[in-house]
Amino acid sequence: MRNFFWLLLLLVSFPTWAQEQEQVDPPKKILQFSGVVVSGDSLSPVPYTSILIRNTNRGTISDYYGFYSLVAETGDTIDFTGVGFRKTTYIIPDSLDLKRYSLIQIMTKDTIFLPESVIYPWPTKEQFAEAFMNLEVPEDDYDRAKKNLERVDLQERMDNLPNSGSITYKQQMRQYSSRLYYAGQAPPNNLLNPVAWARFIEAWKRGDFKRQ
Repeated sequence: MRNFFWLLLLLVSFPTWAQEQEQVDPPKKILQFSGVVVSGDSLSPVPYTSILIRNTNRGTISDYYGFYSLVAETGDTIDFTGVGFRKTTYIIPDSLDLKRYSLIQIMTKDTIFLPESVIYPWPTKEQFAEAFMNLEVPEDDYDRAKKNLERVDLQERMDNLPNSGSITYKQQMRQYSSRLYYAGQAPPNNLLNPVAWARFIEAWKRGDFKRQ
């Protein structure tokens, strides 16, 4: 009997509680939230700003011109964060009836000036004085130039020299063109190419693979 009484009381109070919730929390509406992120001092676009809906894993990043667009709901809290700018928050009004809503978000620069720091190569003055006294300085400019132009040192520098930007770009474009050329089929294998083997044997006889 007691359980029946509590069940009856729950059924009577549930519609009232649901009605109160509808009055307090209006239903959210989905809309297209877009706009531009600009700097507050010059109104120039702020590229690559992180735009995240709080308490969710949804968001986007503004493009090079500061433009952004994402799907949100009325009442959502939007966080704008960018490198060198203060974090800014905007709450989408929950009384909107539009399906699209635009916002020009102004970001304030957050610059921190650190105090000047002097870094020494030796921990103490005594160690600096000892290293300075034991330093072997060449006699003149000719000796220093001769040491820097040693053939062995130049060869080592040349072997360890990385590719330039032009060579790297050409290699990347060559690989990209090769992938496009052989798209949808297996690329040729030079291990089974008699012409490639003939060229390899000729180069071997000429001594092209000998280390200089």
